[in-house]
Amino acid sequence: MSNAAQQERLMTVIRGPHLSEKGHFAAERNQIVFKVRTDATKSEIRKAVELLFEVEVDAVQVVNCKGKNKRFGQVRGRRKDWKKAYVKLAEGSDIDLLGAE
Repeated sequence: MSNAAQQERLMTVIRGPHLSEKGHFAAERNQIVFKVRTDATKSEIRKAVELLFEVEVDAVQVVNCKGKNKRFGQVRGRRKDWKKAYVKLAEGSDIDLLGAE
């Protein structure tokens, strides 16, 4: 894969932050939780976070979340499976996702 194609893929690896109560507790331990592509690897997630936010990453842990089965009246459906990543930042690194000053 060429360097330009790899940079383009890294820009699409992170879908957005995953805001939850568990994520707020993880933030106290200098971890950030992101929704990521289902085909992303740990090394791609690490490179994407370092590229987009210009921080140092210590570790990446990945969780595959199964989509829920839902009903819409008589019709049964299923939500998509998705992946989230817990990214531990190095000491002194910080990501301001909410834009607060």
